[in-house]
Amino acid sequence: MITRSILILSIGAVLTGIGSCRKKADTIAKIYVLDHNNNRVSGATVKLSGMSTEQGHNAVREPKVATTNEQGEATFNYNDIYQLGQCGVAVFNIEASLGGAVGNGIIKVEQEETTKETVFIP
Repeated sequence: MITRSILILSIGAVLTGIGSCRKKADTIAKIYVLDHNNNRVSGATVKLSGMSTEQGHNAVREPKVATTNEQGEATFNYNDIYQLGQCGVAVFNIEASLGGAVGNGIIKVEQEETTKETVFIP
């Protein structure tokens, strides 16, 4: 009887421990750059800058910069500023440029999601 109770409690403890461990999913921002004809623009420079919804060590201080690929997409990974249990991540200003053409926008990056936004450059 005692052995059976210990076995049941042990199994319950293991199942509780397994259920409480959750791996953090990626927090990604994807920016698509299009021209005035809705064609995707490759080689454009995209800069995201802004402030985090968190104060202190999680505040976003340095802008991130990426270049669009052949599909006109620039990808930013924000796993470093998102912590499990945190609600929201950040709102960023978007600046996309190619040559002298510049386009602007805003993106709200959601925790553990891939958030997408499109910016048009003339």
